[in-house]
Amino acid sequence: MKEYKVVTWKMGMTKNDIRLEDTLNQYAREGWVVTHISEHSTRIVFERDKNR
Repeated sequence: MKEYKVVTWKMGMTKNDIRLEDTLNQYAREGWVVTHISEHSTRIVFERDKNR
């Protein structure tokens, strides 16, 4: 079974790329995999196995 997490990304004035990379790496360490990044929105969808 899968579980999902939707994260709303808050754009800032500076260091967006660095903050986004740090956020993606943090979730990856927890076992989350990005399944979708909305191009015209600020939402990122992650997926992982529920019984990991």
